[in-house]
Amino acid sequence: MPLIYPYEPWRFKHDKHHAKTNMLAEDTAWHPVWKEEIDAFPLLRKAIIYAYGPFRPWMSIAHWLTWHFDLSKFKPNETQRVKISLACVFAFMAIGWPLIIHKVGVLGWVKFWLVPWLGYHFWMSTFTMVHHTAPHIPFRASDEWDAAQAQLNGTVHCNYPRWIEILCHDINVHVPHHISPRIPSYNLREAHRSLEENWGKVNCIIAHPKLQRNLANTLNEKS
Repeated sequence: MPLIYPYEPWRFKHDKHHAKTNMLAEDTAWHPVWKEEIDAFPLLRKAIIYAYGPFRPWMSIAHWLTWHFDLSKFKPNETQRVKISLACVFAFMAIGWPLIIHKVGVLGWVKFWLVPWLGYHFWMSTFTMVHHTAPHIPFRASDEWDAAQAQLNGTVHCNYPRWIEILCHDINVHVPHHISPRIPSYNLREAHRSLEENWGKVNCIIAHPKLQRNLANTLNEKS
């Protein structure tokens, strides 16, 4: 609850992301900007050219709001569970935030809650983007999309410094996670080795020996 990430909306979104990985208009993670959108809105083209890189992290907050708090995004049989999760989040906001402000003031709320929350949010958003938006990874329309190809070739395996891999529970070993989300984190490396032994070298591997430099390069390439 302190993270104000409602669990059930996240779970439904995550399940759909795995079911529709890199399918245009259906995947719930990152999307490329459509050519039709660029052609139809000249201001959007200028915004992407001049500001997309710096604004991208803040755009992820709009994505979080849309996919976690918009009830229209969910099926009728999902909305009751979604509402319960939202109620828990709103309860924390209604009780926790005033208590924090009462104890340490608005500036304390910013320092001890908002800034850590932004750090966590941008961390998760950056990981999601890096795992699914490398230049060689295709996004396809539903009539061209293939589930097996999307899971094998629509994700990126990343090598980070070991302390980061420990913090993220080896989710950087992302290809087997998309083959089966039920593989526990402690078995992802073994599953990855099995994939390479039985299917050959996984095509979409990007090594990141120096995290900051490579993430910066990735963001600049995409902006």
